[in-house]
Amino acid sequence: MERIERTALSNLIHNEDYCRKVLPFIKQEYFIDRLEKLLFTEIEKFVIKYNNLPTKEALSIEINGSKNINEDEYKKITDILSTLTKEPVNQEWLVETTEKFCKERAIHNAILGGIQILDGKDKEHTPEYLPEMLSNALSVSFDQKVGHDYLLESQERFDFYRKKEERLELDLNFFNKITRGGIPSKTLNICLAGTGVGKTMFMTHLASSILLQGKNVLYITMEMAEERIAERIDANLLNVGMSDLEELPYSMYETKINKLQSKTTGKLIIKEYPTASAHTGHFKSLLSELAMKKSFKPDIVFIDYLNICSSARFKAGANVNSYTYIKSIAEELRGLAVENDIPIFSATQTTRGGFVSSDVGLEDTSESFGLPATADFMFALISSEELEEKGQIMVKQLKNRYNDPTINRKFILGVDRSKMRFYDVEQSAQTNLVESGQVSQSTDNKFGKKLGQFSDFKI
Repeated sequence: MERIERTALSNLIHNEDYCRKVLPFIKQEYFIDRLEKLLFTEIEKFVIKYNNLPTKEALSIEINGSKNINEDEYKKITDILSTLTKEPVNQEWLVETTEKFCKERAIHNAILGGIQILDGKDKEHTPEYLPEMLSNALSVSFDQKVGHDYLLESQERFDFYRKKEERLELDLNFFNKITRGGIPSKTLNICLAGTGVGKTMFMTHLASSILLQGKNVLYITMEMAEERIAERIDANLLNVGMSDLEELPYSMYETKINKLQSKTTGKLIIKEYPTASAHTGHFKSLLSELAMKKSFKPDIVFIDYLNICSSARFKAGANVNSYTYIKSIAEELRGLAVENDIPIFSATQTTRGGFVSSDVGLEDTSESFGLPATADFMFALISSEELEEKGQIMVKQLKNRYNDPTINRKFILGVDRSKMRFYDVEQSAQTNLVESGQVSQSTDNKFGKKLGQFSDFKI
């Protein structure tokens, strides 16, 4: 009976196209039979060293010189070699079948390895490694893409230019302008502001507006309790001041919640972790749990906030400086965004000097300049006594991979702190900004409302 292992070995020494496609992905542990495993190892070593397919004679000589086999095993391997003949086979079928074989063996080995860990026989790994091990096994695939051929793939590149990238639109007109239509997936977006300026308020406002679009939102908090975050979102969505929520009768509160449910098909999950105790490993587990238990896949994740996350790679204080530690957290969060095909929004503090500055820059990022180096989009919220009196706040672009950051570098937003809202203001509020880089503005936002008014979505 023909087995895929023998068919694969045969084509590895007779079919150069097949060999170059699959050899980088096959591992010797996928072979159960010890002799087939030894034979594959010699084929792999020969191809890597000489960049050519081995002959049966060359393999026989190499195996004969091995110290890992006895005379009886050598005879059996030569018998196997004699059966590896060149036969015509459908190349596409062969590659697909080999990929399926590799996936099945990887999962099988991961399960066996998990049992070894749980039984305490694997001393190198702890049970916390199990999700990553199974995830790696499930992700086995033959990725044939080794780079973009600039001259030969011009058509694909041109089609990409014309393809409209899916983005999460925001309810703030200037933010849609500077991001070319919204926040794209697989990105890390950072809000920089001093203590009490409005980082959490801005993220809860965005979470509220995206929920109203019928999108799923995951809000992870390590600074406030889940109920405090929900309180801010209630103030925003239910059109009730923070100080009035405590006095609101339950019957009226329930009516507003029911009305809200009728206006959106999205879900909002708020999850609290203790300060500085959670990292991307915990967030991955949370995403998996939400998918299994609630059939919930977020369209965007808010993490409040980056500096009080922990790193999955480094232990805080273990001879790791703040630059490396915060940069590693940023890199891990961006990796999480790419892995799950979602945008991640977070925030960071300004330095002491940045807190009192009227023109915050990237240099005012606290703890690590590695954070802005990693982020895709970064902006500052700047407040002053004059702006507070007018119920306004200034936004300044610091880094932007989506658009030219010199266009609309600075702009003004209205802010209603009692209801935890930001809103677009009239163009006249933008006129006195220095070095704003602003271009001509429309008077309507994406919902068709005049600037300075709240959206009809608000209840």
